[in-house]
Amino acid sequence: MELNDAFALALKGMRTLRHMPQQRFFGSTSRAYMTHLEQGRRCPGLAKIEDLAAVMDVHPASIVVECYLQKNPEMDLVSLLDKIKQDLTYEYSEPIPAPVAVTEQEPK
Repeated sequence: MELNDAFALALKGMRTLRHMPQQRFFGSTSRAYMTHLEQGRRCPGLAKIEDLAAVMDVHPASIVVECYLQKNPEMDLVSLLDKIKQDLTYEYSEPIPAPVAVTEQEPK
C-alpha cells in the first residue's frame, strides 16, 4: 500500500471514529484539500498533521502511527510501539564522539 493511501485510511478512520464531519476541519484546511487527503491524492507535512490532530484532539503521532499500521497490516500496535520505543532509547556503550568541525580551506 502506498503511503498516501495509508494516510488517507488513517485520517478518515480517525475522523469517522470520532463522528466528525469534514466540515469540522475547514477552519484549518480547505474542503478540497481535506478531500484530497482522504482520497490519498495528497500527503500532508508535519505542520498540517499537527493541525488535523488538534481538530480531532489527538496527538499528531497518533495519526502517523495509525498511518503505518494501515501501511503494514501485518504489524500490530504493540509491536510498532515497541519498535518506536527501541528507536528512541539511546543506550551507548561508548561515549558519543564530538562532531568534527568542517572548515573551508582557502584557495591556493
